Amino acid sequence: MAVVPYKEDSADKKSQVATMFDSIAGKYDFLNHFLSVGTDIYWRRKAVDELKALRPARILDIATGTADFAIETLRAAAPDAQVTGIDISEGMLDVGRRKLAAKQLGHRIQLELGDSENLPFADGSFDAVTASFGVRNFAHLEVGLAEMRRVLRPGGKLVILEFSKPTAFPLKQAYNFYFRRVLPVFGKMISKDRAAYTYLPESVQAFPDGSDFLAILARVGFKNPAWQPLTFGISSIYTAHN
Repeated sequence: MAVVPYKEDSADKKSQVATMFDSIAGKYDFLNHFLSVGTDIYWRRKAVDELKALRPARILDIATGTADFAIETLRAAAPDAQVTGIDISEGMLDVGRRKLAAKQLGHRIQLELGDSENLPFADGSFDAVTASFGVRNFAHLEVGLAEMRRVLRPGGKLVILEFSKPTAFPLKQAYNFYFRRVLPVFGKMISKDRAAYTYLPESVQAFPDGSDFLAILARVGFKNPAWQPLTFGISSIYTAHN
């Protein structure tokens, strides 16, 4: 059974996730930094470093949200690179567009409403495809990953940053207590959404992280999948090639 934000709602996961992110869009960036004590910034930088050798000119950022990761990719991209960010939440995209306007990056990064499981791009359109804390929200994980591979050119690189689950004592126990007891309280209080920060730990728990995710990447056709845990396994970088 799929993990969804609003358990009493009959809508499918995709619709519920879009509604949830629309609801928390205005507080999303603040909560990211606050609840991770700023570690999310370090995680994004480490993930983008994986693109430095490639210097991609065409980048697709999946589940781009408020565009933080899309903006970060420019640091490792070719000087004239173009980035396209897609998301199913118009509320998140609105925040992202305002951010791009403030940073005068609208000519480098375009944000579009779109479905990661049905990408509106031709085969092989991008040198790199990225996703930051988004793939665990896919309604159909393998469908979304297969679409990411389809639009990635031969030899192109996939970089995914996603939450994972620490396994070592006592961090595992401390992490679970924070994620299940502390984070939902502050998340609900600040975001005013009754379910978003309960759904977060539930979705992380349900996500097939580590070697299980590498196996899925290989199954959908990616080559050389690799896994780099960050901060004792609280998040992970996954890379692969087409």
